[in-house]
Amino acid sequence: MIFAEHRDKTFPIGLDIGFNAIRMIQVAQGEEGYYVRAADEVRCDGEPGTDVEQRDALAVEAIRQMLARSDFRRREAVSCLPNDALKIKSLRLDTIDPPRIRQFIHDEVAHHFGLDDDRDEIRYLIAGNVHQGDEIKNEVIFFGTDHVTVERHLALLDRSGLTPVSLDAIPCALFRSFQVSHRRQEDRQLVSVFVDVGSLYTTVIIGRGSEVAFIKQIPIAGRQLNEDVAAALGISVAEAGLMRVKLQMGGSESVDPATCQAIIDAMSRTIEDLAREVALCFRYYAVTFRGQRPEEMIFSGREAREVTLLNALRRHLAVDIRLAQPLRGFDLSRVDLGRAEQDELNEWAVAVGLSIKGQELVPCRV
Repeated sequence: MIFAEHRDKTFPIGLDIGFNAIRMIQVAQGEEGYYVRAADEVRCDGEPGTDVEQRDALAVEAIRQMLARSDFRRREAVSCLPNDALKIKSLRLDTIDPPRIRQFIHDEVAHHFGLDDDRDEIRYLIAGNVHQGDEIKNEVIFFGTDHVTVERHLALLDRSGLTPVSLDAIPCALFRSFQVSHRRQEDRQLVSVFVDVGSLYTTVIIGRGSEVAFIKQIPIAGRQLNEDVAAALGISVAEAGLMRVKLQMGGSESVDPATCQAIIDAMSRTIEDLAREVALCFRYYAVTFRGQRPEEMIFSGREAREVTLLNALRRHLAVDIRLAQPLRGFDLSRVDLGRAEQDELNEWAVAVGLSIKGQELVPCRV
């Protein structure tokens, strides 16, 4: 087995530095298919306002621990910048000429966000043609961040003992990981809505087959829900988070009925606000890309099991909802991810998407 594994193709480490956890995963390809060579995570309870240098130091220590205790091969890594460090905006342009698009992005949009074309990182992707009245325009998605953020992130990787081979954006990593579960040939033309509900942001991605058509970051997520519950019950935000996790994992039977109802009532307004924002994304796509209607909504992230949110979205949208399975079709026998079911691995979506960046995965049989 060891001799055979030396012939396998090992992908870079996918590093996801999140608000509440740091995850590392390394995917490989052998004669019998794809497998996870190594995976590890360190949970951390981030608090808003924590000093940036302190957070970076904690991340460095966590990464070093995982490298020391897990079977990661080589030290090349693909990582991503945090959501709050990235500017994302959908644009509708009159031109389809690449040089003119680039000039507008660099001269107008970057300036709007206070970014310097010579120093900062500015990228974009073309989502496709859209109809606006009788006119056809070009939908473009802008990504930008400042050079200080990038340099600090690269320094963090260097201190951790990792060699960066690429930096990515969370929405792109998420979409790439969702494609893992759409590797069957019959899935290639699906229009799907992907929603990652984290601690600080909810990321909505709409894709057509293998192409991203829409991205939106909504500043409503788990942290706000915890704050709502904490205020209603007179407890700390950390205690509220633990209580919500207990309710999600154990159902209403795990918490006394009065407390359960109090938690649901406390979250109701924020959940309705978030559900409406997601529904607006859904409708924007339907109007913009007059084509095939999305057939499903796939959830990932720390808050993906929030039943109250899923039920609210079912009320707003007539669409199937399921949890992401970013490791569907991968052999997991070499790692212990500590989860009983595939659905419970949805929090690994970003890390998986990072590890497989630049790799052409063949259609899966499952």
